Amino acid sequence: MKKMIAAAAFAAAWPSLAHADPGQAGEVYGATVTAGQTELEARYGELDGGSADGRSKLKLEGAYGVNDRLRLGLVGEVERTPGTSSEFTSLGFEAIYSLGKVGPVDIALYGEYEAKFDGADKVESKLLMQHKSGPLDLRFNLIAEKELEASEPVELEYAASADVEAVGEIRLGVQAYGQLGGFSRFLPRGGHYVGPVAKIEIEGLGPETSLGVGYLFALGAAKDNADGQFRLTAEVEF
Repeated sequence: MKKMIAAAAFAAAWPSLAHADPGQAGEVYGATVTAGQTELEARYGELDGGSADGRSKLKLEGAYGVNDRLRLGLVGEVERTPGTSSEFTSLGFEAIYSLGKVGPVDIALYGEYEAKFDGADKVESKLLMQHKSGPLDLRFNLIAEKELEASEPVELEYAASADVEAVGEIRLGVQAYGQLGGFSRFLPRGGHYVGPVAKIEIEGLGPETSLGVGYLFALGAAKDNADGQFRLTAEVEF
């Protein structure tokens, strides 16, 4: 319990800026680290419907498990607005540190410094929680973000997922991303995206390879700009 209290305090205290469209090209991070494992991942999200129709984001991430506690990585971000060319907008440096288990739940801390090529840099922290039981995988991330300008407040978000091994190498589940407001105004009318996702592992290619697809429906303030978002992911581990 002491670990969980300390982790929650860390995640809340470390400033970090809420995405206008939570979850676009995002990930619900797990809370375990595998020593010596390299992970390469591409995540693509495109908004569907409304005034933001066609606006897309691509995140390219590479990470390495230094030991069974620490994972270090780089993540780049490419954005495109309809009618314009794609633009490489930021490069982030990230770390995940595993705190171990609190009962049946794995706990870890995530930190990222995102260098923006046009605009103020950002810092982000996350409290990562994960519970795995047989074919079931449950994850919850509590997120704090801040743009590095004095006038910008700390913004809070969440990311959550539940998936299960359904048939063979196919996993089916649901993901949710949303805004929680800030310390001065908690739980306002924020934007949320929720919907089904599927992931399949492809055998015979050498490294462990998986592809994912999903569609998240807009809820709350997110419906002001879009009906939902398409998601595509590709991941390689070795």
